[in-house]
Amino acid sequence: MILIALIAACILEKSDSWGPDGKLPLRAETVVSGLEVPWSFAFLPGGDVLVSERPGRVRLLQGGKLLAQPVLAVKTGESSEGGLLGIAVSPRDESQLFLYLTAPGPQNQLQRWTLAKDHRSAKLDKVLVAGIGASRFHDGGRIRFGPDGALYVGTGDARQPERSQDPKSLNGKLLRVEPEGKAALFLSGIRNTEGFDWLDDDTLVVTDHGPSGELGRSAHDEVNVAHKGDNLGWPDIYGCQTRPGMVTPLITWSEHALPPGGVAVYRGTAIPELRGSILVASLAAEHIHRLVLQGGNVVLHEVYFRQKFGRLREIAMTPSGELWVSTSNCDGRGECGPEKDRILKIVRE
Repeated sequence: MILIALIAACILEKSDSWGPDGKLPLRAETVVSGLEVPWSFAFLPGGDVLVSERPGRVRLLQGGKLLAQPVLAVKTGESSEGGLLGIAVSPRDESQLFLYLTAPGPQNQLQRWTLAKDHRSAKLDKVLVAGIGASRFHDGGRIRFGPDGALYVGTGDARQPERSQDPKSLNGKLLRVEPEGKAALFLSGIRNTEGFDWLDDDTLVVTDHGPSGELGRSAHDEVNVAHKGDNLGWPDIYGCQTRPGMVTPLITWSEHALPPGGVAVYRGTAIPELRGSILVASLAAEHIHRLVLQGGNVVLHEVYFRQKFGRLREIAMTPSGELWVSTSNCDGRGECGPEKDRILKIVRE
């Protein structure tokens, strides 16, 4: 018999309030509008920014303006939550552009493209990782280069929970991918992550979507701290449950789905009070969470921008230390107005 219990380090927050209001005087400024489900950003030397749009386009922000012509367009497979998702540029070679997408089939893939010197076009170089299970839901999709220079890829369980615990499956994992495409399992037990970032060279913060009916469970989205080889527990545990050899989250929310989009550790100086904070964008709940850790435990949790900008997807630090967040109101689940989706910059009043 396996003992499952609650531990004090895990905060179970009620989703009737999601958490207390934030105390810092923050506001959001529009960087650019007119986007369609901007899922991820890639920052280039010199100030250009690439933005992935889920329907299958990479757009270019150049000189602060959104160019009308896409850098590239790809055909994506049939999926509700899939499409063109994560995007990243090699820190060693800005011509190497990486995309995570739901390809026809459908299957999720990690592709490498060659970006033109003017950043206005790209051509497919190689499919690095293929055959990642895809489904209407739970396709994961966040990709980021880590402190070690490797590319990390978050995948979902593609609606088959048992894949998350299967070491032979690429689904429900955080993968560490070598330059030529060899993928190693870095974390397992993930349901559907759309966000991860590094607290230090060896420690990650990882968001995960809680269940939406599987195994009679619902809600309980998560923010976790994890290290190489950790198992986040899905589907064997969820919420604040614990089991030997599995990671219990820092915080989870009962009753309703948050669910978390991207996550960023604040490293800027423009808002000094945020330094080191974990910032989580939320979709259905439509706000940003701030978590402060001490000794591995959450000592401060607060909520900003409640229902002010709709669904929020990506959140990331720019190379210059600004905090950007994207809306996701044109994804079929929000209200897509005449401005369509936006990228916002969070600043201090």
